[in-house]
Amino acid sequence: MDLATFLVQCLNAVQYGLLLFLLASGLTLIFGIMGVINLAHGSFYMIGAYMAFVLAPHFADQFLLMLLAGVVLAAVFGFVLEWAFFSFLYEREHLQQVLMTYALILVFEEARSLLVGNDVHGVPVPGWLAGSVPLGELMTYPVYRLFASGACIVLAAAMYFVVNRTRLGMMIRAGASNRDMVRGLGVDIKTLYRIVFAAGVALAALAGMIAAPMSSVYPGMGGSVLIICFVVVVIGGIGSITGALVASLLVGFVDTFGKVFFAEYSGIGVYLLMAIILIWRPEGLLTRRA
Repeated sequence: MDLATFLVQCLNAVQYGLLLFLLASGLTLIFGIMGVINLAHGSFYMIGAYMAFVLAPHFADQFLLMLLAGVVLAAVFGFVLEWAFFSFLYEREHLQQVLMTYALILVFEEARSLLVGNDVHGVPVPGWLAGSVPLGELMTYPVYRLFASGACIVLAAAMYFVVNRTRLGMMIRAGASNRDMVRGLGVDIKTLYRIVFAAGVALAALAGMIAAPMSSVYPGMGGSVLIICFVVVVIGGIGSITGALVASLLVGFVDTFGKVFFAEYSGIGVYLLMAIILIWRPEGLLTRRA
């Protein structure tokens, strides 16, 4: 492998890892902070991708404006969904959470089929991001993939700031540690959880919107990312945003270079990584030991 090819694969690994982080961070917020096993999280990714497909013709090259509109719509949808369904699950057993969120997967898939159909669709890359950057004399790298990586880095920094440097983040961290204490201090824990859930849905939908121009939009695409998201959450540590970032990048490099060097066995690389980390540190990479 020459230097240019190695650099391209590194960029692919970072881009995949950062996009996976954007998706998994929403899951770790919902799963780690609210305690809800949300099997429907992959469906929010699918909804975001289909929103990009539907909204793209109306926004032309105003791609950033389209992303903003999609995030707002997804956040409102998440806020209503938490009020209508998830608010009843916090004190329920995990089996009931699994059954209800799986039912939501079926509902979303059927709604998608009725509204958009079962065809595979493509979302065009906006014109101002359609070029490529030369890497060496023979290879180039798409500008849009660099944009996707940059957008994920900006969002990761914004999430770190909100969670660790703001009053809202302080309440979120306190609610994750002891919701009864936070409720006793006068914080409206229901509204707080509603905001957290809406943010998790918005992040997953945004990941789907960013990923749509890089891959096709197709039925069942949420199911293919759900398991890998849970892997990231488990490796990074339940409830840890920083852990999700580290785990996403690890998974990105293992998956990308596994396909390059061990194509026949690349499917087990990520799960082997998870097994090794769980043996060494069962609580995840960045969860503090009790």
